[in-house]
Amino acid sequence: MTSPGAPAPFSSAGDGPNAATGVLLSHGFTGSTVSMLGWARYLADAGYAVSLPLLPGHGTTWQELARTPWQHWYRAYDDAYTALADRTDRVIVAGLSMGGALALRLAALRPVAGVAVVNPGLTVADPRARYARLLKYVLPSVPAIGNNIRLPGQDEGAYARTPVGAVAELLRLFDDTAAHLPRVTAPVIAFRSTVDPVVPESSMDLLRKLVGSTELEVIPLENSYHVATMDHDAPLIFDSSHEFIQRVSAGAPA
Repeated sequence: MTSPGAPAPFSSAGDGPNAATGVLLSHGFTGSTVSMLGWARYLADAGYAVSLPLLPGHGTTWQELARTPWQHWYRAYDDAYTALADRTDRVIVAGLSMGGALALRLAALRPVAGVAVVNPGLTVADPRARYARLLKYVLPSVPAIGNNIRLPGQDEGAYARTPVGAVAELLRLFDDTAAHLPRVTAPVIAFRSTVDPVVPESSMDLLRKLVGSTELEVIPLENSYHVATMDHDAPLIFDSSHEFIQRVSAGAPA
């Protein structure tokens, strides 16, 4: 397995007719920009203005993540949106896992042309996670959830441990995002792995039940696990999201 490079933000100014459309991407919980870099570069090569921030508490140590409130993750994503919106005519928000929750929350509060999410997290499967606020004092960390990828040789650069304190923050983010879902009215495309040991199907059930958008398309990923942006179905995600962005951009006001 090849080790990834050091996690860092990625941005592209855009080029040609697609430069008027911005795409704001977000990585997932305990991961980094490494998991989204292929997608970001694909969209940049297509001429879009692209922004992929490295969220606070990520790309450093799991101990730092344990000290980072979820509002800091969202604020960094929202700040990146503001900067991107200032230089483009429209913005599409996108994210993987927890990044999907950030994208959906932002779409409820900011004007966006569309939302593209991959295995978006809105619920957790392990019932013990609900006790994370107390467990963190006796169990600071648990084994990693990263690198859930079917394709051999991939490394998303996730932490070797998952901080329990950060899990409590993740749950707060999920609950807050779920409460905002009825306000998401932009078109949504969701890519969903048929086998995902990390995000339960209840997340998709909640999205279908609560999202306010009249346009929700779900595309199954038959050959990928959770980090599908680095898996066998990555080309499907990249090509389909490009088609989606073209379509919603054509219908969005300049």
